[in-house]
Amino acid sequence: MTASVWHITHLDLTIRILMAVSLGGLVGLEREWSNHAAGLRTHILVCIGSTAIMLLSIYGFSQFVTEANVRMDPARLAAQVISGIGFLGAGTIMRTGSTVSGLTTAASVWVVAAIGLCVGAGFYYCAVLATVMVLLSLFVLNKWEKLMMRNRRTQEVVIKIVDKPGVLGTIASQFGEQGIQVVNVQMKPDGQIEISGISEGVMELRFHLKSGYTEALLQAIDRILKSSHIISLESKGVQLSGGASRVNQTYAL
Repeated sequence: MTASVWHITHLDLTIRILMAVSLGGLVGLEREWSNHAAGLRTHILVCIGSTAIMLLSIYGFSQFVTEANVRMDPARLAAQVISGIGFLGAGTIMRTGSTVSGLTTAASVWVVAAIGLCVGAGFYYCAVLATVMVLLSLFVLNKWEKLMMRNRRTQEVVIKIVDKPGVLGTIASQFGEQGIQVVNVQMKPDGQIEISGISEGVMELRFHLKSGYTEALLQAIDRILKSSHIISLESKGVQLSGGASRVNQTYAL
């Protein structure tokens, strides 16, 4: 193997870095558009970083090629990227109750690191193909998955209420009127609240629901919040809070 294999021109190096920005940015743009934790800048930085490390691993030590007791290993630094990128992906994973989110974003960060390594090694076809497949998975399969699984997945809704007779039945009936199936309900006391100078007990209700359409769930939630016995309501992707006086109600998608 000739020594020229271990050298790269500034032009080729620049092309690889710019290509890393483009491919990583495409994946990051989809995550940014979907309002996920790791977005455009994060994916670009990960892709540039892994490309730079790959370039360093292959070409950064070319001056030692002619040394008698030195053996070049282009994959040594690259291997550390694959294992080390996990800490960044783990930071995008969040758990709320029984719901885990961020797994797809964590996977996209890991894949972008692999794309960057491919670009750094000059493995352009694999880098471009992997980017196309990732984008297809995030765009097309995401819509298909939601369509296929909408009647199988459960939605967790946590409601804190003033502990009064009949409140649970009223809430359950509101879900039923919208065609939402209540899979199970967990109840536990959650302290006291003072309303108009009177101390009332608070009960936390944790509903697991099956609903084919988000609109139906939002409609049911809107009706439930009209009750003066609702203190707060929280669900993945939907956060609402009210109170017996309905003063501090907020709504965010």
